[in-house]
Amino acid sequence: MHYSTFAKKAIAPSITILCLGCIALLQNSRLAEISAQATQPKSETEQAQILAQEEASLAFLKRLPAFGFDNVIADWSFLRFLQYFGDGTARRQTGYALSPKYFDVILDRDPRFVKPYLFLSVSTSLYAGKADQSVALMNKGLQYLTPQSSSDVYLVWLYKATDELLFLGDVKAAQASFEKAAEWAKATEEPDKQQAATVAAKTAKFLATNPNSKKAQISAWLMVLTNAVEDESRQKAINNIQRLGGQVTFAPDNRVSIQFPEDD
Repeated sequence: MHYSTFAKKAIAPSITILCLGCIALLQNSRLAEISAQATQPKSETEQAQILAQEEASLAFLKRLPAFGFDNVIADWSFLRFLQYFGDGTARRQTGYALSPKYFDVILDRDPRFVKPYLFLSVSTSLYAGKADQSVALMNKGLQYLTPQSSSDVYLVWLYKATDELLFLGDVKAAQASFEKAAEWAKATEEPDKQQAATVAAKTAKFLATNPNSKKAQISAWLMVLTNAVEDESRQKAINNIQRLGGQVTFAPDNRVSIQFPEDD
């Protein structure tokens, strides 16, 4: 075998192993960091330093050669996001500004990985206040998705519609996204998805007949309510539903029901 050919074949796996080793090293470092955070309170300055380190790590993951292991980087980045988002104490100090950066890495590496999309809207639009970035990332990723990608893939269109309607005020885009959500939900042929398809289609119809539809906005805030993970965000959704004339009722099993206003 020619030496240069042998070298290429030998070097490629070595580089791959090195890259995966870097990810493992980052993982161990991150786990140690989380363990320390759990036992020791941090000052605002220390939290800011940790945030800067995490941002630098994300920039590194963005540039890291994958050599066919993009899904590994996507999975690892999603786990990092869950740890970041779930650290309520730190987030109260430093906010959620890194949320879109996590998803930029995740969706760039594996745009067909559906589960991260289900966290994208709430974390980036509601918590980080960056709905434009949330919609841009979903638009980019939707090019790689189909109704067959996952039984929950229709939610990507539904969350995008919510961002467009509530946070960007783009009614036409929201209407189109609700219609797509209905189309993709209906394609699953699952009973609960058929119900979701009906609600999405009805919401699109509300917007088609009345761009300022209270019922459409209530439906969108209901989506926020059912996906928020903090009491403050849930209360914000409830307040907006009530402001629009809706009534919120919680069943003993925590299921939410909404009574829409008679006028729209």
